[in-house]
Amino acid sequence: MSRRPGLLALLLLAGSVTRARAQEPPAPPSAAVAPVAPPTGVQVSSLAAPDAFSTPGRETGLPKDLWRGASLKTAKTVLPLLAARPLSPAAADLARRVLATGAPGPDGAGEDLALLGARASALLAQGDPKAAAAILARASGIDRSPELAHAAAESALLAGDDARACAVAGGLSSGRDEIYWLRLRAYCQALAGQGPQAQLTFDLAQAQAKDAIFGRLMAAKISGVGDPGPASLRSGLDAALSRSLGLDLSAAKPSPAVAAALSPDGPALPVFDATTAPADISLLAESLSGGEPVRDAVALAMLETANSTDPKARARGQAAAALAFALSPDLTTDVRGQLAALSVPEGKSPVGRDLALDAAAERKLKGETALLALWTCAEAGATGPAMGDRVRIVRALHAAGLEAEARAFALEGLAGLK
Repeated sequence: MSRRPGLLALLLLAGSVTRARAQEPPAPPSAAVAPVAPPTGVQVSSLAAPDAFSTPGRETGLPKDLWRGASLKTAKTVLPLLAARPLSPAAADLARRVLATGAPGPDGAGEDLALLGARASALLAQGDPKAAAAILARASGIDRSPELAHAAAESALLAGDDARACAVAGGLSSGRDEIYWLRLRAYCQALAGQGPQAQLTFDLAQAQAKDAIFGRLMAAKISGVGDPGPASLRSGLDAALSRSLGLDLSAAKPSPAVAAALSPDGPALPVFDATTAPADISLLAESLSGGEPVRDAVALAMLETANSTDPKARARGQAAAALAFALSPDLTTDVRGQLAALSVPEGKSPVGRDLALDAAAERKLKGETALLALWTCAEAGATGPAMGDRVRIVRALHAAGLEAEARAFALEGLAGLK
């Protein structure tokens, strides 16, 4: 038998290496997965998941803790109201500012698509379509939520993007038979040259909820003949229909959403001309317009008017005095006595909401204070809240740190005094 010294040497070498490794101490089990410690002084925290309020519409100057301590139930109640009802100028400005702010929402808000849709729709309705569009541009799940899809479709129509609006309508997976979607689908079918389909959908929409204005515009759109009448700017859909028919948009009165969409400057800040205030309350109006604190001399001047023998002047002075003291929490004993004697009627807001508003303001919960104030404003409508409610709202906004808004509400109230 022949010998193979090279192979034997290799086998002996391998055996010695194996024995040497067997004698080495085992590596610590955690050595391969040992965590890397963060640098000294660096705090590690997980990012919160985005919710219905996190995406900003624009910069508002309000803090990231805007919704700290706010009630989710209140938000779910108030936002749909703001999307459906007109507000006074001061209230609309407050709504736009708080709803455009990007900040973590109330506890439990999560990725609530309906709530996100209500937020965007409220911004549209109160005249801030650019903020609504910025929020919707980063929204997901539009096809799964009729509320969110409605806001997205109206936003597209206001921007003149009919194709985008029709794509939203076509992609919706639920709520497709609601009246808004029937009307939009009829419009989209007409745009696509699908006359018979558009007529059928239009007939279904009118059978479900007849609308004379939409009816005359859509009938003219489908037939291509006849007089469509004047333009309508109630909504994005009306505006799109009127635009597609070549109607004169300048002759129609626009809703806040349409007016803001047509304006290159976006929503306008409310302006209250202090010079138009009656002479006996002009001192307070000028003080508020100039951003000055409400001094004792101003408040006492309003009390003097409140004691007038003229019934109109007395009523005007009492309302002005109440507004002045809502912005001046530090009252002397004598002044408190005079304030208690004022006979400004109580507002229409229920006691429970008033108590919640006072509590939110005392804790400086800006978001909740704003929502509770806006709840009362939405119920009051475009003319604004009753004076008793307005005084309470001014005091609450002032206490919560929303000073500019508190003054706007006070000035709006003074402007309404005759």
